[in-house]
Amino acid sequence: MKILTIGDPHGDLEKIKKIPMNGIELILLTGDLGKADLARKRFFENIERKKNGLKELKYDAELSKNVAKQIYDSTIEILNYLVKFAPVYSITENVWMSDEWARKDEKKFGIKLPHLHEDFKKIKNFNLVKNRIRNIKGLKIGFLEYFVDNCWIKEFEEKDKKAIKRAKKQTEKAKKILERFGSNINFLICHQPPYKFLDEVNWNKGKHAGSEVILDYIKKYQPRYVFCGHIHEGEGEAKIGKTEVYNLGVAGHKIISL
Repeated sequence: MKILTIGDPHGDLEKIKKIPMNGIELILLTGDLGKADLARKRFFENIERKKNGLKELKYDAELSKNVAKQIYDSTIEILNYLVKFAPVYSITENVWMSDEWARKDEKKFGIKLPHLHEDFKKIKNFNLVKNRIRNIKGLKIGFLEYFVDNCWIKEFEEKDKKAIKRAKKQTEKAKKILERFGSNINFLICHQPPYKFLDEVNWNKGKHAGSEVILDYIKKYQPRYVFCGHIHEGEGEAKIGKTEVYNLGVAGHKIISL
């Protein structure tokens, strides 16, 4: 079987179109399907403002609509292209525009937003998998949703009590899911890399945004392959014991023949 794995597409259809598709039987994505340039720009603007003691820019109705449209349109475009070649599987991640998020902003701002999850159901050959093992043509693949690891809170010295509490809850959940996966999978598809492997960020030199939970899982159970993205500047490959880890960056790819 010829498997194509693609890093966070972020709406870069032109880069994806350059990937050879001949003979591909399965396509696996590490999340962040849509383009989120507007959201990223505001995020990094506020980081700089915070460093300089300035008040953060607000997230308002107009920005909500523009962000939602950009993510929605580019996500649908990417998927409509890929499903023509083979079944496509992806995970949820931090650029995930959930229907819950859309409804929250609709209520908050009195606006109408697209509901991406509902429209996923209309795309044949596409599967969004959340914290499950899928047996695909005899290959066992674990799909782990994005979560904020406790180690991220420590690494970046987060002080927000709500964020700390949320990270603790998400970390415990991820541990339980990975323990359930155990040694039952050949591939792990996750969003962030393992801690201190392919995860150093440019915007805060020397800091690592990977996951200790994922690292511990790899060390203990040694799946054959781990595919991730999230930290774009960390694109590359590493080996942890017998496990081959690939951070595929933005729309980078790896073809595996089994």
